[in-house]
Amino acid sequence: ARPQGRHTPTAQYSLAVKYANGVGVDQDCAEAVRLYRLAADQGHTHAQYILAACYHHGKGIDRDYSEAVRLYRLAADGGDTRAQFNLALCYATGTGVDQDD
Repeated sequence: ARPQGRHTPTAQYSLAVKYANGVGVDQDCAEAVRLYRLAADQGHTHAQYILAACYHHGKGIDRDYSEAVRLYRLAADGGDTRAQFNLALCYATGTGVDQDD
């Protein structure tokens, strides 16, 4: 059985969104990234996508295109259509990967 409460990936993701947007807490992008990573590491597909976007745009963490691509790929494999689209853009533009026309 999965743990209940604040340690579940969905709870971590939800709290990350609050920190990212400053809803009910002071806005803290670094804390949001930390929480997105916890959820992403447990297979939360949308957290993987959002964390990839954070790496892609350097929001709350240093920009790292290779890590963005890795996370987009995980989320895309999990069925996240936005991650699939962004991964395709990375390949089309050679962002974090060798360009594939």
